Amino acid sequence: MNKLILTYSKSTLLTFVLGAFLTLQAPNVYAETNLSAREIMQRVDVESRKSTDSAFTRMKLTTCKYGLSGGKVKCAEKARVKLIENAQINTGEGSQDTKSIAIILEPASEKGIGMLSYSYDDSDRDNETWLYLSALGKVKRISVRNSDDEETESASIFGTEMTTEDQETGKLDDYTYELLEFGTFRGREVAVVEATPKKHRISKSSYGKTQNWIDTERFITLKVQMFDKYNNPIKKLEVGKVEKINDVWMGRSLTFFNTVSNRLTNMKLEAINFDMDIKEDFLTQRALTDQAFREKFLKDLRKQAK
Repeated sequence: MNKLILTYSKSTLLTFVLGAFLTLQAPNVYAETNLSAREIMQRVDVESRKSTDSAFTRMKLTTCKYGLSGGKVKCAEKARVKLIENAQINTGEGSQDTKSIAIILEPASEKGIGMLSYSYDDSDRDNETWLYLSALGKVKRISVRNSDDEETESASIFGTEMTTEDQETGKLDDYTYELLEFGTFRGREVAVVEATPKKHRISKSSYGKTQNWIDTERFITLKVQMFDKYNNPIKKLEVGKVEKINDVWMGRSLTFFNTVSNRLTNMKLEAINFDMDIKEDFLTQRALTDQAFREKFLKDLRKQAK
C-alpha cells in the first residue's frame, strides 16, 4: 500500500496578502499555456480530485475575529479550535464524484459532531450534505440553496467561515469563465480566472462571482476572491505553502477571510494518508449516528495510517 503520513509543526496564520501585481492580457486564452479559461479550470478540477482519492486526513480548524498587527493577520480574540478526522473517496463514472465524512474529535464538548457529503460532477444533480449534532442525536440536511425550509441548516462547516460551496468540485457547466489577466503571484506564474454562475446556478450560490489565482504550472488555486451578487467583495481564500505529497500538489494550510465580519478560519493539515482502504459502506448516515459502527471503521483507518 502506498501511503504517507505528513505532520506539520505549529505555525502562525497566513500573512494577509492584499493583492498581486498582474499584467492585463487577452481575456479568453492564457498565452503561455494556450488554454482557455474553461480549460484552465478543468485542469484545476482534475488536480483537486487527486487529493480526495482514498484519503484519510486529520486537520485543525482555527476560527477567530481578526485584525492586522505589524502588517500581519492576528486573532483579536481567543480562537475556537477544532480537531477533525476526514475520510473521502472518489466514486461514480470516471471517479468524478466524491463521498466524504468529517468527524470532530476536539473540543470534548463537540466530540462526535459529524458531516457527511456527497459531491456530484453532474450539474443536474444537487450535492448532498448532512450534519449530525451529537447533543441532539439528530441528522439535518444542509443546503447552499436559498431556502425558507426550517429543516435546512446553514451551509457553514462546523460553525467556521468555510461553507459546503467553498469545498465543491466539479459542476463546471454551472459557470461561465473569463481570463482576466496573468502574471506572477508570490513568485509563481498565474492566470486570474473569473467564474460567474449561470442563471440556473445563481439561486443556489452565495456568490455573484469569484476570481481565482491559478498556478499555471501546477494547476492549483493560490487565492480566491469571492463577491456577492452586487459585486461587493465579501470573502477571500488564501493558500499557504504548497507541497507535493504522493505526487499531489496541495496547500498545507488554507485560510478563509470573511471581510464583512472580519472573521477567519485557518484549516491546517496535521496528517494526510493516501491510497487508504476506505469502504463505501462507511460513508453513510449510519456512520454519523452509530458511534460503535463509526469507531470500528475509524480504528481500522488509524491502523492503516501508522
